[in-house]
Amino acid sequence: MAVIVLFSGIVQGYLTPLLPEVGLRLHIGAVGQNNIYLLSQLAFAVMTPLLSRLGDLYGHRKLLRVALAMVAGGSLLIAVRPSAVTLAVGVTLQGALVGFFPLLVGILRSRAPERNRIGISLLVGVLLIAIGVGGLVAGALSEHHAKAGLWTAVPVAVLAVVAGLVLPDSDAPRGGRFHYGAAALLTVGLVALVLVLAQGSTWGWGAPRTIALAVAALAVLAAWVAVERRSAHPLVSVRMLSNPRLAVVSGYTFCAAFGTIGFLGANALFLGASRSATGYGMGLGPQAIATISLAMVTAGFAGSTLTPRLARRLGDRAVLASGCGLIALGFLGMALFHETLAQYVACALVVGLATGLFGSITRTLSAEVVEERETALAVGLNELALSLGAAIGAAVIGAFFAAHAVRGTTHIAESGYLWGWGACACAALVGMALALRYRSPHEAHATYGQQPARSGELA
Repeated sequence: MAVIVLFSGIVQGYLTPLLPEVGLRLHIGAVGQNNIYLLSQLAFAVMTPLLSRLGDLYGHRKLLRVALAMVAGGSLLIAVRPSAVTLAVGVTLQGALVGFFPLLVGILRSRAPERNRIGISLLVGVLLIAIGVGGLVAGALSEHHAKAGLWTAVPVAVLAVVAGLVLPDSDAPRGGRFHYGAAALLTVGLVALVLVLAQGSTWGWGAPRTIALAVAALAVLAAWVAVERRSAHPLVSVRMLSNPRLAVVSGYTFCAAFGTIGFLGANALFLGASRSATGYGMGLGPQAIATISLAMVTAGFAGSTLTPRLARRLGDRAVLASGCGLIALGFLGMALFHETLAQYVACALVVGLATGLFGSITRTLSAEVVEERETALAVGLNELALSLGAAIGAAVIGAFFAAHAVRGTTHIAESGYLWGWGACACAALVGMALALRYRSPHEAHATYGQQPARSGELA
């Protein structure tokens, strides 16, 4: 499992610090680079429920192997023939890595339920460290040859595929069927929604096609919710959100991911921006950017591994609230203090620490809400909230960038970053407010007069 999560982290970490340099060589501007990052987040959002549901139906290991093949293929495509088109196709295929975690948690809970919390926290820690290591290795390779860093994920892909072949399967019961209509509605709705957020400032927020596409996106997503609620075999069990605890955790995950993951692409752009050309930025190369990313995920690793102990001492609600509180503090700090590298890195480390906290506690709590046979579905719902938060966060930031693009150049005005940091901080504060509404199973019983959720029941 750790080898597969290592591959996931390498893939998520190696491309981001390379984007400024690769984009320059492929003639992709700052907005285009952020859109590539946005495309990867959109692929995450679309594939999360598909892979999670198929895993519950046909076996977690089988779908894990399919996802591994897709991610490995996308990584190889980007390395062999880098271009704007292959980058877009490659990051879309790499989006299948979003299925790794729910499928692995399904196996973990089946094979070692007594180690569920510790296992999840360690896997999240490995994931975060791998993100940083992937960026650092890619940055070091690119110092020798601009495109060499694009091969970073390929050797690890081989190891991950072998790990997928020897990994045992879960013995959770299977049954039901795949709802193709719901899958189509969700995919179309998400693509339309993210496209509106990404292109609204370019088209004009009051333009007819912007309004028409926004209305269409909301109508399709509303139809998807209606179909899912009536279905005996839903793709995503939206009825699970009637569970107060799962609803709070999912909403919280969305808010936390909005900034911590949604801003990663823009973070690399800011660090790579030349102050003499733009008036801001640190003018760093790929390796230096990757080193800062490694520092952030190292802080995240510390947060993840400390989460079980903190939850025992302080309670789950306190850990949730602390996570989003730190995120808000970090982004507010970036908005106020970004003139020097030391100031910026200090704020980035606070965000990194919070990323580990929220990544571990939300995956743990979402898995514990339901019975074993629904683990991948529940964790997949949380991963969907994470992917949506990241995708919409990246889209909103991209919209700010497009609205503050400097005419005649590929640069973004500093005000675009200020708006982005502010939006991330506001989303985190909303997440903190949600965290304060979380109730443990004992508190939920006292508040709602019901027992903790069992299969098919609402808490």
